[in-house]
Amino acid sequence: MTNQNRERIIHHILETIDEGIHAVDEKGITVFYNEIAAFHDGLKVDEVVGKHLFDVFPSLSEETSTLLKAIKTKKPIYHHSQTYINVKGEKIETVNTSLPILSEDKVIGAVEIAKDYSAIKRLTERLADLQKQVHSPPKAEGSNGTRYVLDDIITASKNLLLIKTLVKKAAITSSNVLIYGETGTGKELIVQAIHNESQRKDAPFIAQNCAALPEALLESLLFGTAKGSYTGAVDRPGLFELSHGGTLFLDELQSMPLNLQAKLLRVIDDGTIRRIGSSHSITVDVRVIAAMNISPEKCLAERKMREDLYFRLNVFGINLPPLRERPLDLPLLISYYIKKYNHEFQKRVASLSDEAQVLLKQHHWPGNVRELKHCIEFAMNMCDGNRIKTDHLPPYLLKAEDTLKEAHSLHEKMSMIEKEIIQHALVQSEGNILKTAKLLQIPRQTLQYKVKKYFPDQFSAPKL
Repeated sequence: MTNQNRERIIHHILETIDEGIHAVDEKGITVFYNEIAAFHDGLKVDEVVGKHLFDVFPSLSEETSTLLKAIKTKKPIYHHSQTYINVKGEKIETVNTSLPILSEDKVIGAVEIAKDYSAIKRLTERLADLQKQVHSPPKAEGSNGTRYVLDDIITASKNLLLIKTLVKKAAITSSNVLIYGETGTGKELIVQAIHNESQRKDAPFIAQNCAALPEALLESLLFGTAKGSYTGAVDRPGLFELSHGGTLFLDELQSMPLNLQAKLLRVIDDGTIRRIGSSHSITVDVRVIAAMNISPEKCLAERKMREDLYFRLNVFGINLPPLRERPLDLPLLISYYIKKYNHEFQKRVASLSDEAQVLLKQHHWPGNVRELKHCIEFAMNMCDGNRIKTDHLPPYLLKAEDTLKEAHSLHEKMSMIEKEIIQHALVQSEGNILKTAKLLQIPRQTLQYKVKKYFPDQFSAPKL
């Protein structure tokens, strides 16, 4: 192997290591700087290589730079915490190991390996804030961490009225609850209503989105940390401890890694947790309510969720219907949001024009109640009078309306609406013709004919 090939291999290895590596010569000029280090500092590699440390990191000095200190003392510096502001103005906190590079007892440079723990530091600060909130005496309504109660569920839908009844029954006990609903259907509203109807209403309510953090940070957040479990770690309670006596809401549960799901199952089963790095068990009294925006059946089939955890959580299973299946709720919610934004924006909008009402009724609402809320908020910003018209609505709704207007006959308009409904049902059923036919409540043969008519290329070989 030639020296050139050897250097290429070493360079490639250094680039693929998941830690920042920064090497300088004896004068402090950067000779190597990998992509991870560049990511930490908010820079590009070519902005650093060939330049002096102080030219790129003006906040450093000979006293604070571990690289220069290693060159000056000829001694390695292990696990040194360093805090600096990068060029983007972001506070970066790293744990560095800096080693002098010697040749025949002469220092020819230094190399630094940096582990960024800014995210972990922010996590522990967040936990400290949560702990402070939990141990502070209640001062006002909603101080338990919630905003919604049962009466905030606005509905005339038979299915959702039954769910409100189920919420009251679920609130009586501490049984676990699993909620499935599309994005924007109001899952957290239901969860907070359960908490506020229960005997735990004066205890903490804490919500955590399982898709928001990588596995290691999510585990630290849930179970807490013990001093020394990693560099810079201190004794911090996790969300299970902070929600003791109350409710812990885990949203998008299907995003939680399977290994962490196993640990969650053990906590639910025996009511004890161990902080990361500790051998001491802590007993917690927490009601776990989980939510998913993907159907549990699909998650189980795709192994995104442990079957034993599913059965343990699904004591009370609640399936929230999408807005398109609640036509009676649409005018109620529109009226509610108009009133809400009249108050917030100091306006006096009274109603919608007939054309705007028709347009909203025709829309499929893939974003459900959240989409409707944002739609009305946009319209209220645009409206200067006392009535919302079609040109006050979001542009994407107007575009759909323009498409419908291009159809000259009633038959053409009905066909376009039918096509949209079938397309959405096919997506829901993942292209399965039999499931789609059941969903639309039409014969399979009829659906196959319409699929061939509307989507001759996309669904030429339907699933049976």
